[in-house]
Amino acid sequence: MVVNKFQIEAALHAEKQEISAGRLKEDNPLDLSEDFRIFCEACRRSDLKVCQEQISKGVNINARDRFDYTPLILASLCGHYEVARLLLESGALCERDTFQGERCLYNALNDRIRNLLLSYDYSKSSDPLQPLAGHITSLLARDHPKTADLTLNTYDASFELHKFVLSARSPYFAAKLAAAPDSKSWKLSQRVPTQSFETAIRYLYLGEVSANLGDGEEEQAILTGIDKLGRQLEIETLFESIIEGGDRRKARQRRSEELNRGRDQLASWFNNNVLKHKMTAPIEKADDVKWDRDNGIFADVLLRADEPADEEEEEEAENEASDAPEVRRTEGPLNGIPIGNFSQSSRSPSQTRKQRDSVLFPVHRAMLLRSEFFNAMFSSSFREAQETPYLQIVPIDCSPRVLEIVLTYLYTEKADFPLDVAVDVLFAADLLFIEKLKQRAAVIISTLGNGTASVVEAENPRGETALEDVVDIYDVIRAGWDTRVHRLEEFGARYIAYRLERFIDEPEFAEIVRESAARIKGRQETDTVELIDDIRYYLSERFRLRFEDSGLDEMMDESEAVDSDMPQLPGKDVFHPDAILDDDDEAIDVRSGQTPPDGSGAAADLERLMEGAVIRTLDGEIAGDEFAQDAINYQILLGKIDTLLDNLALDA
Repeated sequence: MVVNKFQIEAALHAEKQEISAGRLKEDNPLDLSEDFRIFCEACRRSDLKVCQEQISKGVNINARDRFDYTPLILASLCGHYEVARLLLESGALCERDTFQGERCLYNALNDRIRNLLLSYDYSKSSDPLQPLAGHITSLLARDHPKTADLTLNTYDASFELHKFVLSARSPYFAAKLAAAPDSKSWKLSQRVPTQSFETAIRYLYLGEVSANLGDGEEEQAILTGIDKLGRQLEIETLFESIIEGGDRRKARQRRSEELNRGRDQLASWFNNNVLKHKMTAPIEKADDVKWDRDNGIFADVLLRADEPADEEEEEEAENEASDAPEVRRTEGPLNGIPIGNFSQSSRSPSQTRKQRDSVLFPVHRAMLLRSEFFNAMFSSSFREAQETPYLQIVPIDCSPRVLEIVLTYLYTEKADFPLDVAVDVLFAADLLFIEKLKQRAAVIISTLGNGTASVVEAENPRGETALEDVVDIYDVIRAGWDTRVHRLEEFGARYIAYRLERFIDEPEFAEIVRESAARIKGRQETDTVELIDDIRYYLSERFRLRFEDSGLDEMMDESEAVDSDMPQLPGKDVFHPDAILDDDDEAIDVRSGQTPPDGSGAAADLERLMEGAVIRTLDGEIAGDEFAQDAINYQILLGKIDTLLDNLALDA
């Protein structure tokens, strides 16, 4: 698609008129904050680690800087494919009929980035919350497994609904159900048309509502009923959503606002009910917890996660355990919330530290069905699908911290978590068949790991997170194999290739190469080792792009700054390489043969100075310049790979 500057100017003018008239919200507001400036700078220089860290902080990914550039425009203009992909996966907008969208496409450095932008056009990027909304809307038509716990009856229809959805979305239902949490049915007024109720319910369940409600008097009656329901249920935006017209962009904007409002309401409900009422119990007594079905948060299942045996207790958990009062289990609800704590005999401090706990989360099957694992479990004849007097306890093979992240995603679509837990989240998402969360974990690992950083950048990271401090790169590669996430396999190979001199002589590296070779069943002599092939490819890329990635201009500036701090000969304006300082800080010209009286310090300083000026290869030989150094180092590393394969008896 070819767009000239006149079309862009016309689009900009029309957009500004709509925004100034208040008919259109500005998708790309001006952001002059320091965090956004850092974010834009990271997009310019392709620093994935800093980009991911700023996204996790909540920076507005679609804002624009003082030069009127959005992060996506900067990434596409500079030709940074991986950064552009990260931005699009995180919700950056690129719509062909908007000013900033046209700029992204028009200024993309190459066709690869342009095709990526087109593939993420509004069809993918308009509603990042659509998977959550689509699932909640589908609950209205889902009859198996049964998750509804409230029946609303009109004079000619009935609706199977969920108390927690109604409570989260409507203050009216929240108050009524809090007063009567064990209600099973509700009779609605006959003075309001059934279609009005159906529209209101669909709106509460995050479905799209239509203004096509019939003709003439019928339409007027339905609209009057919708207006009345909106005020009664305290959802004032319902009527506005029905009658407001506009073009596709306005409709998308209104839909996006409704989804964000619904997501925030569900997140608030989740935090104030599910997380607030999670229960901690000794691991040996966790299965004895009794939680009534008629409870104030309408939970219908308990998920259990045990603290890992080899993980140190977190400081907060230790404080809670030491301060927890001694309470005996009570039957029945307390303010609508059943209690399932147990008395414990007094323990010594050492015993308390060694105790392993289980954490129980009261949750709703309707939301767990977003996972194919739970969908199959609750749709079958398994014990967990049977109805019992008390809530079923379902153990999950992960830590409580990871399970909380999984539940947060299922309820709110939010998936921001630190690097140190990303691999565990990856395995949990793979276990529960939550593909989008699994991919999100892979993105966090591969971006915070910053696999394309040069050796110098890796040793002096600009971001806040250092991969080596929290994750073993060999574990990341194995996780990619085990979970079938090709992105992690590529990241692991790229990460090692850009730091190969660190890894090539490690026994662990030889072991993972052997494992990669063993992944081919019935291996033949002509088969290659996939990991080695990938490392060779990224090794070639590393040396080809070394100066571009490391910023030669910055290195030259630093060199000039260092020179300005060097000692100078008396009467000289610039430093001479033959000048050093003696112990009295006086400059000495070593060309004259003059040396310090005691023969100490200065000669060693000179030797170190001259040594630092010599360019040496990995094997210690002197190279003529940086380009020769890179060429020789490349051959040295390839030779080390061949030697390793010979030692492992592998032909690759």
